[in-house]
Amino acid sequence: MKKGLIIWMMVAMLFLTACASSGSVEQEEESTYAIEFVDDLGNLIQMDEPVTRIISLYSAHTENIYALEAGDRIIGVGTSDAYPYEAVLKPRFSYRSDPEKVIAAEPDLVLIRPFIQKSYPDFVQALVQADVTVVCLYPEKFEEFDEYIMKLALLTGQGYYAKERLVEFHQTIDEFAQETASIEPKTKVYFESTETEYRTIAPDSTPAKAIQIAGGVNIAADAIALNERTSIAAYGDERILEKAEEIEVFVSQRGAMNAGGNYHSISIRPGFDTIRAVRDHRVFEINEKLVSSPTFRFEKGIRELARMFYPEIFDDLTGFDREIPLTRERFAEITVRSQHRPIFAPTSRYYKSVHKNHAYGAFTDVPVDHPRFDMIETAVLAGYVGVEGEVFDPEREVTREEFATTVYLVSDLSMPEQKPEILDLDQVEKPRIIQILVGNHVMNLEDGCFRGDDFVSERQALEILMRLGE
Repeated sequence: MKKGLIIWMMVAMLFLTACASSGSVEQEEESTYAIEFVDDLGNLIQMDEPVTRIISLYSAHTENIYALEAGDRIIGVGTSDAYPYEAVLKPRFSYRSDPEKVIAAEPDLVLIRPFIQKSYPDFVQALVQADVTVVCLYPEKFEEFDEYIMKLALLTGQGYYAKERLVEFHQTIDEFAQETASIEPKTKVYFESTETEYRTIAPDSTPAKAIQIAGGVNIAADAIALNERTSIAAYGDERILEKAEEIEVFVSQRGAMNAGGNYHSISIRPGFDTIRAVRDHRVFEINEKLVSSPTFRFEKGIRELARMFYPEIFDDLTGFDREIPLTRERFAEITVRSQHRPIFAPTSRYYKSVHKNHAYGAFTDVPVDHPRFDMIETAVLAGYVGVEGEVFDPEREVTREEFATTVYLVSDLSMPEQKPEILDLDQVEKPRIIQILVGNHVMNLEDGCFRGDDFVSERQALEILMRLGE
């Protein structure tokens, strides 16, 4: 509690200092505006009250406003928004098209980032001339995140809730940093920000911070940013290959900035087969929204990196050694962790396809703040856990046959030469799968019966997965 209070005081002091330096009410006591600050283009923003009709043209703004419980104030989003699911259902607007569409929607506020002003100044100018309030925000460094969130909180009237979220956010990260600090030796990591010219990240960037907190050592700490307003840094194949034997994990960022970079494409680059991480099959992909985008999901990105660096620690399954029924939510977690599968994070392209059984984020009984949301979504979209419709039923207990189907999917087992005799084989839905698992001694019989309708315990599930690994 004391630690949380200290963090809260630091957040409050940081925001008050920022307001004082930007011509706030503290500095100008005669000001009558309830909201007053300077945005990232140097414009003085003054408002009498929080806004209620927002068009957000940057996905991080959208995501953070939802995180501040103000998503109902958003009437439109950009073309690349993909999280949370509720945002995907909002009308889409583009800064590359006619600004009249935005103006016609009559927003109280349009949120942009510096890239939009730089690349499409005429679009922004048209909004301003139509008396639309435009606010430009973007924190380049992790240290600027709190001030950025508090400005969003001012605009939406969610100041108290924002402070609570920031306290929780920093406390989670600090506790995780303490957990990784004692790990030795540290894993040496190369992080590819873009396949173009094999660029990496600046040492003081947000992804570099994530690597550090996750317990990794950035092998490209000597990289220099392309300019002052970017986290991308030049590196090149020669410098990468000079450190080929040192690179234990190769992380490729996926997203708008880097469409390539999977294991195969990296392994066939000239000379890259000499990289230790490539030889050891420790090349991983991570969605840029988790480590490069200024959102509260940054803590998830840190945890995902740690799973890549130290799977024996952060995908440890000893917590499942309990003689209690295995529920579907725990079923999802044990399967994802046992396969060391990265959590799924959607891109805007994902929602351009039709998803028949389930669309990411659409479960009616698994909201984004569910403690196993990511594990459940990842397990379902990987096909490990079956669903019909948008109800997951997380607390329902798992049957032996249901578990057997997943075990078969994650294995490479084939039918043994001598099929085992199973007395109740005619009572299971997928007899071939049961024969393969029993015949390969992955799952056992009881009195000659498989008993597919019986429930499986967490300990039994763990033993079966360990047996599969052997």
